[in-house]
Amino acid sequence: MKTISVIGAGVMGRGIAYSAALANFNVTLHDISEQSLQNAKEQIEKDLNKSIDRGYANEEDRQPIANIQYTTSLEEAGQKADLVIEAVLEDMALKIEVFQKLDQLCPPHTILATNTSTMSPTEIGAQTKRASQTIAMHFFNPVPRMKLVEVVRGLDTSDETYEKVKQAALQMNKEVVEVNEFPGFVTSRMNCLIGNEAMNMLMEGVASAEDIDKALKLGLNHPMGPLELADLVGLDSRLRNMQYLYETLGEKYRPCPLLTKYVKAGKLGRKSGEGFYKYD
Repeated sequence: MKTISVIGAGVMGRGIAYSAALANFNVTLHDISEQSLQNAKEQIEKDLNKSIDRGYANEEDRQPIANIQYTTSLEEAGQKADLVIEAVLEDMALKIEVFQKLDQLCPPHTILATNTSTMSPTEIGAQTKRASQTIAMHFFNPVPRMKLVEVVRGLDTSDETYEKVKQAALQMNKEVVEVNEFPGFVTSRMNCLIGNEAMNMLMEGVASAEDIDKALKLGLNHPMGPLELADLVGLDSRLRNMQYLYETLGEKYRPCPLLTKYVKAGKLGRKSGEGFYKYD
């Protein structure tokens, strides 16, 4: 496996492309928006400069990053890929649409992976002619620094597909956990419950956002508070995840009304400048 294409140039997509390039894969990053691709290219270069300044990367890493290809053509992204990693919005209809197009455009050997945190690779793969070559690779934000990838097998995912994807993740210097598909996998089920309860406590006036996060960081040794993390992920993304888990797993995943209110108000977290915290 030598060539990886990433579909979607948002925070996760550009992070996956960056990590894959540093691991010496041939990388193509696709988005429907030229501006999104330009933003991704600039941010990737900034991230590399920061990593070099901090000693996490060196000058030799500039060349593989410079070799990343950027394109708005899905055909160009898919036609030579050994592995395609989709990183679009957490919307099942959109993901299926992307996978069906890739199924037509990619070579027969290409593996199709979704970077979903909650949704079913079985359902996605069933809408293509390569269900055995469909899998989920759940990366974590920020991708270059976070070590874990949940590799999630769908009902029809073959052992060969799993092993190839596992090896690709290991080459990207990640640790892999194997998950048999169930809504929310491992981390998202736990993370969404903790975050949702933190939002309920904030809504009920139990404590301030700062003190809720401080309590979990200092009392439970979490590296980041649940409200800080939700702001980082994006409150709109968190709401979509909660809605999906609520529909598939039931009442305990009902989204906190405060989360719904913030999203309606356009307070989406870091990317909008305000969520549970305000950002310059």
